[in-house]
This record gives sequence, C-alpha cells and structure tokens, in this order.
Amino acid sequence: MKRTLAKQLPTMVGQTVQIAGFAQVVRDQKHMQFVVLRDHTGMVQLLHEKGGDDDALKAIIHSLTQESAFVATGKVVANPSVKLGGVEVVIETLEVVGPAETPIPITEESALDLQLDWRALSIRRPENSIIFRVQTTMEQAMREFWQKQGFVEIHSPKLMGTASESGAELFQLEYFGQKASLAQSPQFYKQMAMAAGLDRIFEIGPVFRANPSFTSRHDTEFTSIDVEISWIESHEDVMDLEESLLHYSLSRIVEVHGAEIKELLGIDVVVPNLPFPRISLFEARRILAERGHVIAHKEDLDPPGERGLAEYIREQYGHDFVFVTDYPIEVRPFYHRRHENDPTLTKSFDLLWKGLEVTTGAQREHRVDVLSKQALEKKIPLESISHYIDFFRYGCPPHGGFGLGLTRLLMILLDRKNVREVTYLYRGPNRLVP
Repeated sequence: MKRTLAKQLPTMVGQTVQIAGFAQVVRDQKHMQFVVLRDHTGMVQLLHEKGGDDDALKAIIHSLTQESAFVATGKVVANPSVKLGGVEVVIETLEVVGPAETPIPITEESALDLQLDWRALSIRRPENSIIFRVQTTMEQAMREFWQKQGFVEIHSPKLMGTASESGAELFQLEYFGQKASLAQSPQFYKQMAMAAGLDRIFEIGPVFRANPSFTSRHDTEFTSIDVEISWIESHEDVMDLEESLLHYSLSRIVEVHGAEIKELLGIDVVVPNLPFPRISLFEARRILAERGHVIAHKEDLDPPGERGLAEYIREQYGHDFVFVTDYPIEVRPFYHRRHENDPTLTKSFDLLWKGLEVTTGAQREHRVDVLSKQALEKKIPLESISHYIDFFRYGCPPHGGFGLGLTRLLMILLDRKNVREVTYLYRGPNRLVP
C-alpha cells in the first residue's frame, strides 16, 4: 500500500490508508488508546479501542514510546471535534520500525546549545523543520529569478592558494607540501567569470571564516549567496538587481509558506515594496548623531547604529530594508571602485534588513592599472594576488556584485535570535560536532 501523508487525510474519509511518521503523543486510557502521528506535512490522531488479553495491537501501542518511528494502517473517519484536520484514523495495524529510547534528552525549553547537541531531535519539531522548507523555496525562487534573467551558475573552488578577501580570518591547511586556505568568499572567481565573458553569474555555496566571534550573527562556515554582473554603469545597477531578487524570493515564500509560517510562528511575512530606500553612509551618520548615537568619521555602522537607522527608515519610509551607500575607502576592500568626483569614497553599499546587515556589494574596479595601485595602497603585495590581477590584463567589462549570507536571511525572515537556530549543523569556535 502506498504511503498517505497527514495533509492528504481530510480528503480520504472512508478509505483505508497507510501512514508513517513519529509518535508525537501516546495516551493509553482505560478503554481507548490514542496516538498522534507526526510526519513532515502535519499531524493526525490515531485511535484503537482496547480488546481482551489477546489484543496484540493493544500491547504494541502500550509499549510505544514518544518519538518512535512507526507505520500504521487504518480507516479514515470524520470527527469534527478533532482539531487535527477534523479526521482521525482507526488503527488496524501498527509496526514500530524505529523504537525511541526514553526519556527524550531535550524539550522545547532546553537551552540552545543542548538543542544543537541533539540536532536530529530538535529539527523534528514543526517550528524548526519549516526552516528548511522555507530555505528550499528561497533557493529555488532565487534560481528561478536568475534563470529568467539569463544568469549562469558557477561552482568556485573552496581550496585556495591565496586569500580570497584579506589575510585575516583564514583557515589554513597543508596541501601536498604547500600552504592552502579555505575560501572566505568566491569574490576573485566571480570577477574571473566577468573577465571570461560569462556576463551574469551566481553561486550558492559554503564559505569559511576563522572568526573567533560568539555573536548571534557569526559562524565559521555558512552558505553564501553570490552574484556578479557585467556592463553596469554604477553600483546602482547592482542594488536594483538585488532588491528585485529579494522581492521575487519573498513573494514566493509568502505564496508557498505564508499561512504555515503564520500558524507555526505567528509571523506575517511582508513582501517589500520597490524600490528600497537608499541613504549614504554620510547621511546615515548625520541622522544617527541627531538621534544621540555618534559614529566616528570613516568608520562603519556598529550594531546600535544599524538598529537606530532601521528605526528611522521605518518611521520615514515604512520600510524594513535600506541600502547604505558610498563607504569610505578605509573600510572597503581594494577592489571596490571609487567615485570619480570623490576618490575617498567607494561605489559600494550594505543592505540592512530590520536593522541587521545582510549584504555587502559594490561596483568593482576592472582597470588593471588602477586595481594594482589600489592594492598597493592597502599594503597588499601584488605578487600575493598575481593570479587575480592576471584576470584583468586582457580586457574586462565594468562589473559589480554582492554577497549575502543565507542563514542571516532566514534568521531575520523567521524572527529567530541566532543564526545557530536556522543552520542545519552550526559550526562555530567551540562546535565541530555533530
């Protein structure tokens, strides 16, 4: 018999079905036994009326432990008083295929670190498993968007002979007698794709940061979403692309999961209006200073500043997103292009969502002589990035792009407090298992 899912049962009243999942609740009463089965689509109540001493089914249910995996057959009957879809299943057979030890080592109230120790159990809860269904839809929607826009997907190497961003925060390793490092970013290889004439590319893949931070927004391995496009006029073209991408993706999430997110998490996912507000870093500093939070000249926004600016944007524009633009060269990498009318500023941006930075992007410097000069100004020896510089020696179009962390997006979208909660298996300074 083919397996029937919990969400299908309301349309199958009167039919005999086979269902399979985990034991959410087991209630063994004087005359009746009840089991709530949970699968990845929902829950359903099963019931069995007890018989005499020869009732084998009674004994199986009596020994059934919470979270055991089991398969059951039975007839679907209507019962409007049952909250789980208005139906229940009268059990005919039940087989325990994966008995669970007891007691279960975690509860909903367990500390986050303990939840992560027992990730296979914590993910079973519907409010956690929905994270990964939303993640799947998010990535699928982004790929749909890119395909419609003529993008090419690349898979850049994660073993590198030189730093992909800077010399800091590198995981270094031995590589057949040479020194190698894990990729901090696919940045250099995204730009190689522009020099190669691929024009519009994306990548969804792992990146690694040897960052000993224990904040709620940092991890040492995460999934990065990266985009690069050619033949742009400025970083404005890059921002236009990103806001369209996020508008499309969030629209799909509302369409597919909006009702479930509301039911499980009490969250109304808002599809942002286009265009997103834009504000220069200079203007952001001025606004924050007027509100009592001073950020020094040539410094990036700190977390309180990000939150304060988000409050201002929400008050003035009714929007949860804001692009902060035109960062000084001191806080941006050497490969960011500079403004022609003010070479102390870069054609770059950060995107904040509800007061948290989710994206850094920019127009890149594509002229090999200027790029080399800017690297030397940042005290980067050209020989250390010679393979990168070579990408630009034989002609390269003006281009730009951005990168954003998937877990930060999910954390904000689903109103979680920590990236650990929305990561399948989190990696941080003190966590390498499970």
